[in-house]
Amino acid sequence: MTERLYYQGSFVREFDAQVLFCEQEGEGENARWRVILDKTAFYPTSGGQPHDTGKLGDANVVEVVDAGDGKQVVHYTSTPVRPGLVHGEIDWARRIDHMQQHTGQHLLSAAFVERFHFPTVSFHLGRDVSTIDLDAPSIVPRHLEEAERRTNEIIFEDRVVVIRFGTAEELAEAGIRKKVDREGVLRAIEVDGFDRQPCGGTHLERTGQAGMLLLRKLERRREFWRVEFVCGFRALATARADFATLTQAAALLSCGLPEAPSVIGKMIEDRRSIHGVAKRLEERLAEHEARAVVAQSAANAPATAGGPGVARVVAAAIDEATPAYLALLAAKITAEANAVALLASRSSGHVVVAQTKGGAADVGKLLRETLKEFGGKGGGARDFAQGSLASASDAEAFLVRAKNAL
Repeated sequence: MTERLYYQGSFVREFDAQVLFCEQEGEGENARWRVILDKTAFYPTSGGQPHDTGKLGDANVVEVVDAGDGKQVVHYTSTPVRPGLVHGEIDWARRIDHMQQHTGQHLLSAAFVERFHFPTVSFHLGRDVSTIDLDAPSIVPRHLEEAERRTNEIIFEDRVVVIRFGTAEELAEAGIRKKVDREGVLRAIEVDGFDRQPCGGTHLERTGQAGMLLLRKLERRREFWRVEFVCGFRALATARADFATLTQAAALLSCGLPEAPSVIGKMIEDRRSIHGVAKRLEERLAEHEARAVVAQSAANAPATAGGPGVARVVAAAIDEATPAYLALLAAKITAEANAVALLASRSSGHVVVAQTKGGAADVGKLLRETLKEFGGKGGGARDFAQGSLASASDAEAFLVRAKNAL
């Protein structure tokens, strides 16, 4: 059985141990070595907390897991570790980060229980952010603000964090936040006068070492509410990044930081207004251009001007036309009885083929077959289809080929 040094204290950074087992797994670039020690300070992935990394001698520890029997800790290394005595060294930056997040999670979960009786049903310590899932009927901003403030009060009070051992019955009598069904001696993390929770993870010795906690996001996940948070150095980095983003935004808006939200709000309102005006102008432009291209098409090819049962075919290549504008223009042209519109954008290579509803052609099939000849892609229904050419320079050639096909 591997003695777990982190059970007694999470601040063990270096240790010496005997190598009991070292065996290669995988071949070539996928090769790594499975190492078992008589004791270890490396924490294995468990309970929502990722494993430690570091070194065993000169070998890098890339993963740490519990063996299937739960009695041994398996270290996976990048190179072999010789039998005998080995010196282990924990990646301290990773360890202290995990401790800050995990202790912060205990405090946050306890705050939600103390204030609102919202229990935590799961915890995940991620690479950039961590989350807890809460069992609650609903969560509103007031809940988040109060829980965040209460958590930081406990952090700023720098309360002692201690490790307790006892059976489930003994811990229940002492008052634990979450009961467990496991038998034997259990490990619990106790925050002086605030929280006691069974846990096998690594934790700080005082709450003040968590620095501070920031809540970042709230979202509904099935029947639970997921709260995203950061602690310690992550909170510092996040606050710094937020400040840099807001400073950059304020500089682009030529305003102070406090005024940035109101300036952005006004810009959004102005954009909506301008967008509405632009849409109305685009509608009028499409009506005008539809009349112009119909007239031009009739002048260039009088035989297609129409007669009893004969569709009017209107083909035009348009400069600087967006896909949305081509679709609008096609709708204007085909609004009159028995018309077919063949349109292409010289700038983007986008093409639209449409006909008056219920017309004789199948423009979707026509478009697909014609685009194949030009290496383009697209599709649509019987009365309307659109796509794009491989090269915008083929716009006129596409129109000629599609018109001939009709």
